[in-house]
Formats: sequence, structure tokens, C-alpha cells
Amino acid sequence: MSEAAQVGFKPLYTQVHAEIVRRLADGDWQPGTMLPSEQQIARSLGVSQGTVRKALDALTAERILVRKQGRGTFVAEFEDSRILFKFFRLIPDSGERLFPQSRVIKRTSHAANEAERSSLNLKSGEKVWRIERVRHFDADVILIETISLSVKRFPDFGDLSEIPNNVYQLYSQRYGVAVARSSEKIKAIAASRHDAEHLGCAKATPLLSVVRTAYDIADNPVELRHSRCLTTRIHYSADL
Repeated sequence: MSEAAQVGFKPLYTQVHAEIVRRLADGDWQPGTMLPSEQQIARSLGVSQGTVRKALDALTAERILVRKQGRGTFVAEFEDSRILFKFFRLIPDSGERLFPQSRVIKRTSHAANEAERSSLNLKSGEKVWRIERVRHFDADVILIETISLSVKRFPDFGDLSEIPNNVYQLYSQRYGVAVARSSEKIKAIAASRHDAEHLGCAKATPLLSVVRTAYDIADNPVELRHSRCLTTRIHYSADL
């Protein structure tokens, strides 16, 4: 890669950005590890330090990397509250930022249905893990959700003795899969009998349905998640 490459279709720093993302996706730098210095990356790619800094700034703004003053630049981990709240948008009406606790109801393996095949880029007959769990703020149950994962990508998920509350951290640390972005579809639905039983509400109670597809840093789908939210004391918050 040379400075002359900036004459092409993409600015040079975006090419450096893409190369760093590729190395992250390939597992060259695992979550929580420190990247080489700007000078070292610049030398390895044959570009200026300023070009590398601009690419690192963009990756930091995307929360793929974390700058730690006096220490260096690190691959983001999902115990960092800034990362967690990027993907969890339900807020108590009091305004306090809380991350919910979880209770797993069941974990099963099935042939992927049409929605799972479409969202996770699976072929007919491929299997998924389905994890159903209830989430709560202290004693207040706020949602029930179903998470679907490719068995091929997460082959030993069924062997886990327990599923932690922070599954994105699990994906990152155990499988080297870092979630970088998500796409969500939101609409109002009526509670089914099953959901109502676990949410402690009446059947047909209005719920907020949030269907999320999460993607890794190479923009491959990681999970499909359908959350059915009881908004009696919470709301969905988004900064646009």
C-alpha cells in the first residue's frame, strides 16, 4: 500500500481502515489486546503515521477500538459500558442507565426457519441454536427474547454449562467474534400467551417488538434476536 493509492476510488485512510478491520476479523488482534503503535502499523503498511491515525480515529468512533490515555489503543471488549449501551437501548423511565440481568428459559437446536436463514445467511437445512431468556431490572421483568445463532459458527454452544448475561462478551472472548453493529426493526405487537406468562402481564397486552440482526466487524451476520418488551416502566431511547 502506498500514498499513491489515494488517487484510486477510496481515500487511503479508508484502505488502512479496511485492512485493520480485516486483521481484526482474521483474529490477528483479539478483543482486549493492544494494537501496535501508529508508527509500527504505518511501517507495515507503507503509509504515513497521520494516515494510520485517521483510520484509528474512525475505528475508535465506531467503538471497535478503545483509546486508553497513556497506555495505547486496544480492541474493544464488551464489558465496557460504552459498548454495552451502544446495543442496549431500553431505559427506565427514571432515566437511569442500567444493564439488565438475564434468566435463561431454554436452549435448543433446530433447523433454521425462513427468518433465521435470511438474517444469518444460512442454507436450507442448516441448524441454529435458539436461546430464550427473560431479562429484568432488579425485580421488574422487562422483556422476553429469543436469540438465534448458527450452529456452524458456534459449534460447541450447547456444551456451555451456563450462558452468561453478556453474550456479546462471550462471542468475543470464546469465539473471537466481535459484534460491531446491528440493524433493528421496531413495531408494536400483542403479547402471546407464552410471552404474557413470563412477563407477568395479560395476554394481548401491548408490547414493543425489537428484531435485531447483529454483524461482526467484517459485516457478516452473527445473531438474530427478537425481543418482546413490556414498556410499563421503560422506554426505547435512540440518539439520532
